[in-house]
Amino acid sequence: MRKATADNERTLRNEMWRRYAGDDWAAFDALPATIRERVATHAYDAWSVNVMMLWQHYKRLYGRNSRAERALMRYLDYCERLEREAFASRYRDVYDTVLPHDAACATILR
Repeated sequence: MRKATADNERTLRNEMWRRYAGDDWAAFDALPATIRERVATHAYDAWSVNVMMLWQHYKRLYGRNSRAERALMRYLDYCERLEREAFASRYRDVYDTVLPHDAACATILR
């Protein structure tokens, strides 16, 4: 039986990414509306503090405009694909079969 972590995280995300400390709700509220909407539909908890740090990075690169928002959205999509692929790979290693969701060619439920 797998031990539950304090934050109830059950994915491989802690092995893949570093979660930065901070107030998730304040970070979420400070994001532009389009980014908040994307974060809310992310297949996993997108860790709002991390997204805010990324948003600050993209604003420095592109300025606070739609180009920066689109770049961050693409990056969030990329991260979601990486997480999904890692989960499917671990599932295949543990159960020696394809993730049922992939076998059914199902889309991510949002």
